[in-house]
Amino acid sequence: MARKSFDIPKMYRSPIIRKVKEANKVTDPRKKDLDPTELDFGPVQILIPRHFGFCYGVENAIDIAYRTVESNPDKNIYLLSEMIHNPTVNEDLLDKGVRFLFDTDGTVRIPIESLKEDDIVIVPAFGTTLAIQEKLQKQGIDPYQYNTTCPFVEKVWKRGSQLGKKGYSLVVHGKHEHEETRATFSHSADHSSTVVVLNPEEAHILAEIMTEERPLSDFEKHFGHKSTEGFNPREDLEFFGVINQTTMLATETQEVMNILKEAAKKRFGEENVQKHFADTSDTLCYATNENQSATYALADANPDLAIVVGGYNSSNTMHLVEILEEYCPTYHIRDANEFDSPDEILHFDQWDKEMKETSDWLPDLDRPLRIALTSGASCPDILVDEVLLKLLTFFENTREIDDVIKPFEKTMAAAT
Repeated sequence: MARKSFDIPKMYRSPIIRKVKEANKVTDPRKKDLDPTELDFGPVQILIPRHFGFCYGVENAIDIAYRTVESNPDKNIYLLSEMIHNPTVNEDLLDKGVRFLFDTDGTVRIPIESLKEDDIVIVPAFGTTLAIQEKLQKQGIDPYQYNTTCPFVEKVWKRGSQLGKKGYSLVVHGKHEHEETRATFSHSADHSSTVVVLNPEEAHILAEIMTEERPLSDFEKHFGHKSTEGFNPREDLEFFGVINQTTMLATETQEVMNILKEAAKKRFGEENVQKHFADTSDTLCYATNENQSATYALADANPDLAIVVGGYNSSNTMHLVEILEEYCPTYHIRDANEFDSPDEILHFDQWDKEMKETSDWLPDLDRPLRIALTSGASCPDILVDEVLLKLLTFFENTREIDDVIKPFEKTMAAAT
């Protein structure tokens, strides 16, 4: 996909991180180098991954949403739900008068039936269901006029449609309550028998039902609430493919595919597996792959701790946390307001689904402290700048920002 230029509001633009990213584009235009960038401030070294922050789909959504607000000052403007999973962006849109029709879990805030023909509805980056599209059309509202659905989500839908026309059923690797997976399920169910699988553990269960190692009754117990009506894994998984929620761990999607492919081999024979199991690896989002690969490289750089900035309901952000916490203490924060000193930090625990407070989170070492700093795909870089700047206030005799950033500015200048 050709990279287009987006108009991102100035308040989201970063004076520090932007220069690092742009310099890296100059020195590594083919994106082959995954080694993180080290910003050496003396007593603390900040490790920045090669790929993180706003992706193509998020920039596209922000560009469309803000242009729509600015161009229609006298109209009622609604978002179906959070445009992206970042509270800073969503709160700013609310401040500009935009209202949400649904909560992220699908709970109705404002009935679609109360909307008028000249009202504007923006479809979020996650896309939406066919049922909601039809409701909007009944109200005389074109759901595609202000559509910010990520092109890579649409690519998944298109691939699913191609398989459906060939008679394949679909397994969706995703979180069945997430907006994107709800939308993907709706589009898939329109043409194919569909079931949602959360993780490799569930894939193993589905595989064992498929190969008759588990009773058929186990399907209703584990998947009845997230499959099309009458789905029978013994029949519907005779020909199938796996598509995914684009923000899931790419390695996990591949593992789900491998588990179900092995089940197909066991049931139909290795010589027949290509006929029964469709290769759908081309639906994995490039940005998700890049960000996760860069995060593994960030972890390999041996940080003492990691900070991940992003919304607490952001799936892609939580997967970055999941990667890093296997290597070092990792703190998922919304922004720099979650900590004011080296003594305590407020952060989100995705496993217990609650906010936690950790004391003495910034260790006092007899060498420079190495901090990995990254963010989710829906997080503005300016929020990462603010976290970095606050971290520096906890250390004495740090190098000046301008001195640390100067080599990146020289690289950018040399390229112009």
